[in-house]
Amino acid sequence: MRSWDAAVERAQDRLAAGPRLRAAGPGDERRFALWDLASLVEGGLGELVDPDGLAPGAERAWRERLGESGREWPGGELYRRRYWIQDDAGAVVGTVAVDNWTKGPSQLAVSSLYVTPAARGRGLAAAALDEVYAAATAEGLPGFRLEAHWTWQPAVRYYLRRGLWVVGWKHSLSFARMPQLPLHRVREEDGRLLLLVADRLRGWVPILAAGQEGRWLRLDETADYRGCDGWVHEYARSTLALYLALAGRPLVRGPQWWAEAWRWSDAGEPEGLAYRIEEFERVARAAGRRVVSPYRPVRLPESVLVESAPPESVPPQSVPPQSVPPRSAPSRPGSRPAPPRLADSGDG
Repeated sequence: MRSWDAAVERAQDRLAAGPRLRAAGPGDERRFALWDLASLVEGGLGELVDPDGLAPGAERAWRERLGESGREWPGGELYRRRYWIQDDAGAVVGTVAVDNWTKGPSQLAVSSLYVTPAARGRGLAAAALDEVYAAATAEGLPGFRLEAHWTWQPAVRYYLRRGLWVVGWKHSLSFARMPQLPLHRVREEDGRLLLLVADRLRGWVPILAAGQEGRWLRLDETADYRGCDGWVHEYARSTLALYLALAGRPLVRGPQWWAEAWRWSDAGEPEGLAYRIEEFERVARAAGRRVVSPYRPVRLPESVLVESAPPESVPPQSVPPQSVPPRSAPSRPGSRPAPPRLADSGDG
């Protein structure tokens, strides 16, 4: 039997020998920690800092503002390898790290992806992710996985534009790139968002359509969805759900679906993502963070909201069957402000 630990080690060696990445040495630990801090400050607080210009006093102040997420963890090299991202001239312009063990279905676990603002727009982060994916698949590992906080909107949109699939949202948003999952994109058509996957013979094939019936989501499957590979079945709905959330569209199909949303609070149906987003934003606001979000909270009567809590002793009840006719009711003119742009519209 092949050892995944050995495969990870070989993948790490491939990354260290690649043209874009340079392995961080023991003497780089403090500098790498400051670059990590710059990423956290931008994502969590929305402010830009120069990691190489941070004085000790400024570093302490930023870490205090970040709270628990700003803690420095010494000895990080024990569980992951860290790499500098270099530009064409060999200058350091970013960071990425890969764990020394796998995550999920034996995937490389990626963290600390960061490129300085001045070096963005040149495909350097994308090239780093491509190198990680190539190293993983060359050693028989099924791609990589990474996490992003919902409130880090630019990062979330970027990962969708890179074609990553949404595979969960238990503690944060989990994205993955796997050989088993084809390229995907979202297109708006007749007021609906269509999730399409790439097919070698047929081009872009729609598999899910998300419309709106009044204030509720209408989610329709195509015949192609029902014939898709199991991995696509597993993650198509969660991926489309994130596109819907970023576009400010409904994620809930009705009061009974919302009452059972906690069932998908780790992954799965769009209602589970709505459940988690409300929790993510509540925690961020409680920590004093400013939350700018396209998500529109679910508004239900108090009696329905009480029923949405997970029961302690009542056996699970079934959710209503999903409607399948491929149509959606149009939104009423003037009933809501213009929706935010889609995640793949080129922003960021």
